[in-house]
Amino acid sequence: MENAACTLNQIVLGLESSCDETAAAIVTSDKKILSNLVLSQQQHAQTGGVVPEVAARAHLDHLDTLIVKAMDEAKVTFKDLAAIAVTAGPGLIGGVMVGAMTAKAMAAVHNIPLIAVNHLEGHALTARLTEDISFPYLLLLVSGGHCQLLIVKDVGSYTQLGSTIDDAAGECFDKTAKVLGLGYPGGSALEKTAASCTDVTAAQKRFALPRPMVGKPGCDFSFSGLKTAAKRMIETLKPEDTADFCAAFQKTVGDILCDRTSRAIDAYLEQAPTSPTLVVAGGVAANKTLRAMLEQCAAEKGLAFAAPPLKLCTDNAAMIAWAGVERLQRGLTDPIDFPVYPRWPLDPAARR
Repeated sequence: MENAACTLNQIVLGLESSCDETAAAIVTSDKKILSNLVLSQQQHAQTGGVVPEVAARAHLDHLDTLIVKAMDEAKVTFKDLAAIAVTAGPGLIGGVMVGAMTAKAMAAVHNIPLIAVNHLEGHALTARLTEDISFPYLLLLVSGGHCQLLIVKDVGSYTQLGSTIDDAAGECFDKTAKVLGLGYPGGSALEKTAASCTDVTAAQKRFALPRPMVGKPGCDFSFSGLKTAAKRMIETLKPEDTADFCAAFQKTVGDILCDRTSRAIDAYLEQAPTSPTLVVAGGVAANKTLRAMLEQCAAEKGLAFAAPPLKLCTDNAAMIAWAGVERLQRGLTDPIDFPVYPRWPLDPAARR
C-alpha cells in the first residue's frame, strides 16, 4: 500500500509491552499519529494488580495481531518504515522481552533499523509530539511505578533532581483505591469518586492525611506513609464519606507533588532556560485535578505548562514510536542484539 507521507517523512513503528498494556503505533517525523492501538489486559482486575507471567503471556498472544492492525490502519507496509522502535525497559522483564524479540525478528526479516527505547524516555518526550517544546524543560514523570523530577536537556540527556524514596504516587492511588473496593486500576476510579465531593477544603480538614517530605529540603518524594495512613482511615470509614475521603486523599497527593515540583523549579531556573516549561507526563498526569494544581504551580513560578493529551499519558506505543523518531533523527539506532532492562534510569548518575 502506498502512503503519501512515505515520500515526505520518516515513518516509525512503535511497540510497547512493559506492563499490562499491549500496544502498537505508527508515527511520522512530522508529528502525525497514523495509528495508536492499545489493548489493556482486563484479567488483572480480578487479582487487584498485574501478575507478571500472565501479562507476558497476554503480550505474546496479542502483539502480532495488534501490529498488523496498526499497520493496516496507517496504510503502511514494512517497506515504508524507517525504523522499528520498541520498549527495552524498564518494566516487567517478561513483557519487555516479548516486545523486544518481536521487534528484532521483524527488523531482521525486513532489514529495518532498530531503536531500543527507554520507556521513561517515551513518557519524557511525548509532549514534544503534541506541542512545540524546546529543550531544556523540567519534567515531572509520575506514574504507577515512577515518580521523578528531571531536567530534560536533550534526547538521551537527563539530570534527575528528585525521585521517590519508597512508593510511587500512582501505586499509592491504586493501593488506596483497592482498599476502598474501587477496583483496579484504581486511579481513575478514585478520581471519579472524588468528583462527588462538594467541599474539598472541608474534606481535607476532616481527613487530615500526612504529607510526607512537604517543606523539607530537596526534591525527593515519599508516599508510603500516606498509603499506610489512608489504609487505617479506610478501616473505619463510613460508606457515605467515601467521596469526601477520596477528595481529601487526591488533594493531599497534589499538595505533595506541587511542593516538591516547586523546589525543582527553583533548581531548574538556576540554569536560566530561555523558554522555561514544566512538563507533566505519565499515567497520573491523566488526573485532571492534579494537572490543574500543577499548572497553577507552574504559573506562579512563571513557567509555561504542558502535558500530553489524556490518552497519551498512560502507557501507549505512540510515545515509543515518537521517541524512536527523535533518536533516529540523531542517528541513534541499536544493534539487533541489544539487551533489555528491568531497571533503566534516565540519568545514569541517579541513585534511584
